Amino acid sequence: MSTPYPDSVRFLYALGNEYKTIKLGLERILTILEALGSPHRSGQFIHVAGTNGKGSTCAMIESVLRRAGMRTGLYTSPHLVEPTERIRINGIPLSPREFTAAFTRVHETAERLLHDGAIDMHPTYFETVTAMAFVHFRDAGAQVTVLETGMGGRLDATNVVDPLLSVITPVDFDHEKFLGYAIPQIAGEKAGIIKPGRPVVVSRQHPEAMQVLEQRAAEVGAPLLRASDRRVDHLTVHAYGSRFHTGGFQVECPLIGAHQVENALTAVAALDALGYSPEQIAGGIQSTVWPGRLERVRQQPDLFLDGAHNPAGARALAGYLRHFHHGKRVWMVFGAMRDKDLHVIGPMLFPLASELIFTTPNQTRAFQAEEIREISGESRARVAPSPKDALALLDAAAPDDVLVLTGSLYLVGEVRGLLMG
Repeated sequence: MSTPYPDSVRFLYALGNEYKTIKLGLERILTILEALGSPHRSGQFIHVAGTNGKGSTCAMIESVLRRAGMRTGLYTSPHLVEPTERIRINGIPLSPREFTAAFTRVHETAERLLHDGAIDMHPTYFETVTAMAFVHFRDAGAQVTVLETGMGGRLDATNVVDPLLSVITPVDFDHEKFLGYAIPQIAGEKAGIIKPGRPVVVSRQHPEAMQVLEQRAAEVGAPLLRASDRRVDHLTVHAYGSRFHTGGFQVECPLIGAHQVENALTAVAALDALGYSPEQIAGGIQSTVWPGRLERVRQQPDLFLDGAHNPAGARALAGYLRHFHHGKRVWMVFGAMRDKDLHVIGPMLFPLASELIFTTPNQTRAFQAEEIREISGESRARVAPSPKDALALLDAAAPDDVLVLTGSLYLVGEVRGLLMG
């Protein structure tokens, strides 16, 4: 009998935070998938890892595949408002009924395997949702699925596929406790998705990261294509997107920020390697939607949502604000999870705010707003107990001010839910 949707979500959350309780390794997920009929061997896959930009790159690739007439799957994490967003067919998230049906199949299979002693524990939150995604993509007849890794790559639950092609976006610091405290170490984890004989497209990288990726590709005989080798002409980055020429055609990227040029170029390189036409690539990228990443959700005043939750993300947001909104009054609402280094992220972002507001997202592992003020030393900052209270403070902004809510995708998701109803 099928579990009601709220109960399935509650059970997933009861498994614990997906990063804190993560168990890196493929044995359990492979056992579960085989018991489910090996859905990870059905259809074709494009596998994407990296520290920053992987979600945006996935969204652009999927949009092009859909424009080219493919029935697509898209698996990303984390979600902003509902976990159903993580699993999409042709760009549309699962319905609660579909999510529940997939959960029930995976959960019942896991319980049986546990009873038989075939697995050591119930699959984690991320393993469960990953198995659900594979089952749904198979049953829904997805022809090509774009898979975003959750963390790392080598031991990530998504790393059970033999992809058409792998993609590695910029490697930087994040989740150091799990992936390592040095760029080569982190790059080694990301490089784990490079498969024998399958092409890998890599974004511009730290030299030490590129060296690791090149070495892995050479070891397994994977052709390595550098997106940065593509010639870019007539580049224009404006406040609400960018455009450039590459390979004889123009790309219009609607995703905001100079860093999205690199992501768009990586998507172009991957799609070109797979044989998609310039018209399909340009049209698909132009129609890409990727919420919560420098997303403008209101005008006059402009209100942006951006999940800048690690140093590279904070750097990108800071660069955007300095370049396109210099001299404007910036209202910044910031909330973060406890695993984030405020001593690194804070100095990049907080000095840019004319009005600084700290708040507490509705997450058990979130910093309290007062803690952020104490740790950062930003005594001028106001404290809003909840994101709803923070939004109320923004009502005092003038039409030509700039409003930014940032620091955590959980904060962004909560605010997006409030704004979009």
